[in-house]
Amino acid sequence: MKPIFLSAAFIFMGVAASAQGVEQGRKNAPQFRPAWPTQTRAPAQDSGIEFKVDVLAEGLETPWGVEVLPEGGYLVTERTGALRMVRDGTVSEPITGVPDVLAEGQGGLLDVALAPDFARSRVIYLSYAKPMGGGRSSTAAARAVLSPDATTLSDVSDIFVQQPPSRNAMHFGSRVVPQDGYVFITTGEHFTEQDRQLAQDVGTTYGKVVRVLPRGGAAAGNPFDNEVWTLGHRNVQGADIHPTTGALWTLEHGPRGGDELNVLEKGANYGWPVVSYGVNYSGSPVGSGDARASDFTEPRYYWDPVIAPGDFAFYNGKMFPGWQGDIIASSLTPGGLVRLRLKGDRAVAEERFFPGEIRARDVEIDRDGAILLLDNSDGRLLRLTRQ
Repeated sequence: MKPIFLSAAFIFMGVAASAQGVEQGRKNAPQFRPAWPTQTRAPAQDSGIEFKVDVLAEGLETPWGVEVLPEGGYLVTERTGALRMVRDGTVSEPITGVPDVLAEGQGGLLDVALAPDFARSRVIYLSYAKPMGGGRSSTAAARAVLSPDATTLSDVSDIFVQQPPSRNAMHFGSRVVPQDGYVFITTGEHFTEQDRQLAQDVGTTYGKVVRVLPRGGAAAGNPFDNEVWTLGHRNVQGADIHPTTGALWTLEHGPRGGDELNVLEKGANYGWPVVSYGVNYSGSPVGSGDARASDFTEPRYYWDPVIAPGDFAFYNGKMFPGWQGDIIASSLTPGGLVRLRLKGDRAVAEERFFPGEIRARDVEIDRDGAILLLDNSDGRLLRLTRQ
C-alpha cells in the first residue's frame, strides 16, 4: 500500500462541533422548510477521528464500483467497461466476459456486488448501461460466475433490462443489492423533461427501485405484479441494507438541491418529478413547485446544496467503534466523505471529511473495518484507517 502525504486538509478531523449544521453555503431553494428540524442540516459533529490514507490502486479509468472479496482483494469497475481485480498493490488486466456496455454520457459499467453465497457459488452481479440499438440504451443488471483465479466471467446473463430504452445516456442509477432469494436494482429516469415523467408510471422501470429473482423475473410479493418495488425516484446511486431492521435505504441525486436519503417501503412513491426539495438547474420550480405532498413518502434526510452522492454504507466494523450503524456516504460535489449519525430512521448529526479533496464515487467497508473510497477523478482506490 502506498501512503498519501498531502496537505493538512487531507489528514482531516472533520468539522467543529456545533449546534448549527455543517457549513454548506446558500440554499438553492430557501423557500422550503424541512418536515422536522433535523431533516436537513443536522447539527455538525466532530468525532475527533484522524484518518491515515493509503493508495491501494491508481491509474484506474473512471472507477465506479468496488466490492470486497472474502478471500482478499477487491473487484473494481471502470465506467469504460473494464472489471479488474486489485490485490497486493497490483491492478489486473480486464477480466474477460463482461457484457458490452454503452460508455457514453453517464453510461458504462457501473456497480459490482457479490451474491450472498459467493464463497461457494462465485456468483457476482454487475449493473451497466446496455446498448439497445438505434442510439438507445437501458440500465441493465447481469449475473455471472467469477473464475477461481478471477480472470474470467462465465454463465453471463441479464437478470434485468430497463424498459423502455432511452435515447438519452443520462441518469442510469445504478446499484445492485443482492439478498437471499432476490436482488434489488436501482435505476434513474434518464433526465429529460419527457423521460422523467415515467418515474410516476409503474408500467415502466424509469426512476424505480426494482426487486427481481436472482436469475431474473419479478420477485414474489412485489406490490405491482411486476419488477417495481418503489417509484418516484430521480437517479439512485447509493443503496444499502440497514443492519438492524433489514430495510433497504437509498441515496439519490436531486437537481439543484434536494439530494435524498430514503428508507424504502414496499410500493411507496417518493415524489419525483412532482415534488422535490430542490429546483431545476435553470432555477425554475420542479413539478408542482412544492417540496412535499400527502401522497408521497418523505426523505429521511436531504441536502441543499447537494453533496452529489455516490454510494454509501452503514458502518459495521471494529476500527471505528463509535460509528456503528452510522451512514458513511461518498460525495462527488463538494467531494469527500459524509457521515450521518442516526437515531432510529432520522439523522441527528452530520460530519464531513475531505471536502474538495476527493471526488468519491463509491464507499465500502473492508474486512477489518477500514473504509474504502473510490476516487472518481484521480482514478484511485483509497483505504482509510485510524491515524
